[in-house]
Amino acid sequence: MRVLAAMSGGVDSAVAAARLVEAGHDVTGVHLALSANPQSFRTGARGCCTIEDSRDARRAADVLGIPFYVWDLAERFRADVVDDFVAEYAAGRTPNPCLRCNEKIKFAAVLDRALALGFDAVGTGHYARVVDGPAGPELHRAADPEKDQSYVLGVLTAGQLEHALFPLGDTVKTDVRDEAERRGLAVARKPDSHDICFIADGDTAGFLRGRLGDAPGEVVDAAGAVVGTHDGTYGFTIGQRKGLRIGTPAADGQPRYVLDISPVDRRVTVGPREALAVDALTGVAPRWCGAPPPASSPLSCLAQFRAHGTPAEAVATVSGDAVEVTFGTAQEGVAPGQAIVLYDGTRVVGSATIDATHSAVSA
Repeated sequence: MRVLAAMSGGVDSAVAAARLVEAGHDVTGVHLALSANPQSFRTGARGCCTIEDSRDARRAADVLGIPFYVWDLAERFRADVVDDFVAEYAAGRTPNPCLRCNEKIKFAAVLDRALALGFDAVGTGHYARVVDGPAGPELHRAADPEKDQSYVLGVLTAGQLEHALFPLGDTVKTDVRDEAERRGLAVARKPDSHDICFIADGDTAGFLRGRLGDAPGEVVDAAGAVVGTHDGTYGFTIGQRKGLRIGTPAADGQPRYVLDISPVDRRVTVGPREALAVDALTGVAPRWCGAPPPASSPLSCLAQFRAHGTPAEAVATVSGDAVEVTFGTAQEGVAPGQAIVLYDGTRVVGSATIDATHSAVSA
């Protein structure tokens, strides 16, 4: 097959490309330039949007003896990922930019262009597996649970999975680094990227403040009493405990957590941990990694709402363009804007964006 290997400049994508070459595919490497000014994003080895990363990717391609190109997707990335990230926080929601990047950039813009250029598939260094199932390709968890990235790939459709290759799905991370050294790849011991690649210093609140400006408001308790102030609701997320700037301690002396965010009246509501309990939620804009579950027919599944969170037993019911999910045990820290990804064992059934939550305990 003709395969386009997405090469971020890290060890995972370099080894993935090497395995694709070794498997006999006709491989071309491509690095995605996602910033109009890469130096304004992360520097060194911490992210995937830097000049250093582009150079590391090119050197890896040279070692593998494959053609290499840089595709400028900065405008598309800014519109579909960065601007969406800012807009979601401004609306009081908690987005996942990595998931949005996979949906809009790596497996939409890149895959569409690759197919138009005559490539058969796109290969990446994601830790996940594509398995041939009875009804077509299925997305499954990686063999290494610590590195599993199936959650952020839960937005892929069956059609996209037909053209996706994940060569690292059956491998643990330590083996990947050892393999990179044996292959003479200079990125063998390069640190993994962390946090959000387009926020240079890791200060999410500062990044949002620079784009949304100060929007001071009140921090209140469940009864509506003012217990503090803030500079902008975008600096908070559901379940947050630290940095609340509360001037009045709780009567019982226990920590308080963010329960609700209301950008319209610039109000953040805090309360006890037990008030975070959620036993059901509504997800919208579902995307299915295969045929959708039958409408109105409850599906027993595992549900995950964080990239590395523990999946919870749940029942999901499709209703039009929405998915109703009920948890077997109440969950904490579930926030609108997050993705809810549904699993049948290790298989990803699909995902949706959390639109509303239903509390098990009244605040």
